[in-house]
Amino acid sequence: MLDARLLKLPAASHRHRHEHHQIVVGVRGEADLDVDGTGSHLDTWRACLVPTQARHDYCGDLQNHVLVINLDPSMPELSSPHHGDYEKLAPLFERPRTLVLDSRLQGLVQFVAGEFHRSPDNDEMKRHLGAGILHCMAERINDDRKVRPNRHGISPETLRRYIMENLQSKITVSDLAGVACLSVSRFHEMFRDVIGVTPHQFLLQTRLEQAVQLLADTTLSISEVSYRTGFSSQSALTNALRKHKGTTPARLRSTACAL
Repeated sequence: MLDARLLKLPAASHRHRHEHHQIVVGVRGEADLDVDGTGSHLDTWRACLVPTQARHDYCGDLQNHVLVINLDPSMPELSSPHHGDYEKLAPLFERPRTLVLDSRLQGLVQFVAGEFHRSPDNDEMKRHLGAGILHCMAERINDDRKVRPNRHGISPETLRRYIMENLQSKITVSDLAGVACLSVSRFHEMFRDVIGVTPHQFLLQTRLEQAVQLLADTTLSISEVSYRTGFSSQSALTNALRKHKGTTPARLRSTACAL
């Protein structure tokens, strides 16, 4: 059985464990979970997956709201290898993990939270929408599981995922080389041959792609988009878009609104 609900986590830290799997997704504000020693900081772009019986501490700021999806581990989808969805859903709860949401999944979570708030007593609707989020997360995690490094030890998908998980932070070539388990000099030497651009260009392209998506798909301010995608200022994002994409944040947003 699956049930889903909106909750507000307490400001004081609490600890418990339970007999069901759980997904906790940030909807508003910020919250912290520690699941069997694995820390997870939740904001509106992150979710924490808590396997059954995992001991976890949790608390949140005064503005926090989270979407909680509880799942019975005996559900055939999670317990029976003969079920059609088993291979897709069971890996979700192999271990505690934090999932960084892309803009489409984040938008879905916000939409679902709005529907929960609008119809708090519609349990059937909550189950269906909660199941939709569950399957979307499973698709993304299974896509990640299919990633395999090439013979050089450099995987564009793995590097892009690392960048997305640390998008607001300063990321150096040394950080990327560490992800690939290579020295900085060896990483530089191989990267252009494998990827076709320099590490700095790859990092900038990834930041710009996410900025373009946020400008098109959300109502976040240009300043907030700049912050979330790792640019030092709104003008830095504007200059990068103008130089590399031939457009500006305002033009991108007006084009998206016109569609």
